[in-house]
Amino acid sequence: MEKLTGGEAAVKSLQAHNVKTLFCIPGVQNDWFFNALYDLGEGIRVVHTRHEQGAAYMALGYAQATGDVGMFSVVPGPGLLNASAALATAYALNSKVFCLTGQIPSHTIGKELGVLHEINNQLDLLKSLTKYADRANCANDIPRMIAEGYRQMHSGMPRPVALEIPMDILQAKGMVELPTQMLENFQPPMDAEQVKQAAELLANAKKPMIFVGSGAQGVSPEITALAEKLQAPVIGYRTGKGILDARNYLSLQQPMAKEYWMEADVIIAVGSNMRVPAQKWAKKHLPKVIRIDVDPRSHTKFLTPEIAITARAEDALKPLMDHLDTCNIDRPSREVEMTAIRDKWAEKFSVLDPQMTYLKIIREELGEDGIFVDELTQIGFASRIAYPAYKPRTYITTGYQGTLGYGFPTAIGVKAARPDVPVISVCGDGGFMFGVQELATAVQHKIPVCVLLFNNNQFGNVQEMQKNDYDGRVIATDLVNPDFVKMAESFGAQAIRANSYDELRAAIRKSHTVDVPTVIEIPVGDMPSVNQFR
Repeated sequence: MEKLTGGEAAVKSLQAHNVKTLFCIPGVQNDWFFNALYDLGEGIRVVHTRHEQGAAYMALGYAQATGDVGMFSVVPGPGLLNASAALATAYALNSKVFCLTGQIPSHTIGKELGVLHEINNQLDLLKSLTKYADRANCANDIPRMIAEGYRQMHSGMPRPVALEIPMDILQAKGMVELPTQMLENFQPPMDAEQVKQAAELLANAKKPMIFVGSGAQGVSPEITALAEKLQAPVIGYRTGKGILDARNYLSLQQPMAKEYWMEADVIIAVGSNMRVPAQKWAKKHLPKVIRIDVDPRSHTKFLTPEIAITARAEDALKPLMDHLDTCNIDRPSREVEMTAIRDKWAEKFSVLDPQMTYLKIIREELGEDGIFVDELTQIGFASRIAYPAYKPRTYITTGYQGTLGYGFPTAIGVKAARPDVPVISVCGDGGFMFGVQELATAVQHKIPVCVLLFNNNQFGNVQEMQKNDYDGRVIATDLVNPDFVKMAESFGAQAIRANSYDELRAAIRKSHTVDVPTVIEIPVGDMPSVNQFR
């Protein structure tokens, strides 16, 4: 044991868990934590942001791009509330985000004395947004609680966790026992007989399908092998994109799969709730369903599966494949059939122009390993059903949370985690302005993310609905914007206005030549609605 301040205990615990990057904003309640970070020196990269939402979204991007833990620190009360949208998004995405928040002095908690940044029931708020949240009551609590947070994130369903540390606990010295080894993670026991039954059901299926979500991000090779063995199409919507390379003829975007579903006899869902098919398509035709999910509560959320296997995909797929090898029927290639489906839908998607042309340029310029970060904008909506992702964790999304304004700061976190690959964030003018101040963060810390800013001077998606669904009742959706090029340049970023497809392509290539962010403004008008494909 060592005699340490609570701040030192926290920093040493982060170091013990191999934290390399911390996104944060300092403040008086966290002074002793930041003193300890200063004393540590270069051990943890401190990326300080201009808003707490930015710090939390950057941690989210870091986690989504790597599958590792994204760590952020904010002050309590308003600081935490500013970060709460990102925590809600991390929860929706089953993402490993760790929130370290300050707290008012421990002896004043719950007394409504009007202490700076005091809010009622902060810990209860954290518990509603995370899988695990706790409060440290002495310095020696801190290493144990950080270790428990890590154990929770890596056990069962991964989700965000949080620890609040009162300011007096960060300052006080005490005898602290630092971890010498990480806590052992726990996973649910897997029923081997169910795996065998699932293999037999799949082996005899005439038209099987595979749906993948965030729980399958770590098993791309196994999903590819399973798809080829079964000659089954793989559908990955949003969080499942790239698990099967979109260039594989068995890869189908979700709208393409509806017709095939109506003839399918067996569906296997790996780490996916299949929200749209389970709630809409299943009303007309319900094939037999096999579910593999680490969270047993997920199995019956939308329908009752024939077989429900509670396990990580990493643990279940190998024995499933081994059993399948012994009983699978002979299967001719479905390449001609799947290629015809893909070609038919490519023609249907062509009505979504200019979105499809923009996505084609982005796909070509990102290369094999580049990462696309979507947003609540017409390009982002089109990308969900048409963007071809080649690898896992190269398509970053909000999932069902749909958090407007998340994209740009999240992309900064993605680029901080993956400086070795190009990262493109697509934003509308409305969403971009939610976090525009983080241009200063990306400039200061030399994080050269590329932002494609589609500017129509509107909250375009809402205005499109007002026009088409509400008899043209346009209200509160027209926007007055700055000169985005001049504004971005004033931050020290590279800024370019692209008025043609060729200019856009050239601007993206120019973004690779600098060590600061690049904002490419693309003036646009109304675009075809993606809603026609829902």
